[in-house]
Amino acid sequence: MPVAAPKFDPKVQREIAATLFNYVWDLLEQAPRTEEENDAMVHAAHASRHHWSAVGGPVELSIGEWQVSRVYAVLGRAEPALHHARRCREICVANAIGGFYLAFAFEALARASAVGRDPSQRDHWLALARAEAVNVTKDDDRAWLETNLKSIPIGG
Repeated sequence: MPVAAPKFDPKVQREIAATLFNYVWDLLEQAPRTEEENDAMVHAAHASRHHWSAVGGPVELSIGEWQVSRVYAVLGRAEPALHHARRCREICVANAIGGFYLAFAFEALARASAVGRDPSQRDHWLALARAEAVNVTKDDDRAWLETNLKSIPIGG
């Protein structure tokens, strides 16, 4: 059951959630980032996810958890990256969301495991992501998944 959020006009809240998501994505792609930008990225990812909890469905929630996990993974913070990757997967499983979204939940778990220097878990989740890729119906989505899987550190 979602936690009650402050009341906003749903259209405005959806716009806030999406704008924050895109802002975080821009910061993820920016290099280098300052410490202040890293902090802003963390806060904006959580804020986006929070707003989706009021106006989104399970797919948006899984995407929000995925993005929060990615932010923490990029920052080298394994424990919160794993926490949010697990939440992403839980949302997908609880709502029978497969294909692209479940594959990316596995990608997040693999990436967070790599950051946490757990190669056996990284490899486990990578294998599940690759297996789920057959259920990703759009070629562009499958290519995006493969690009992300290839970017997961293998050493260690």
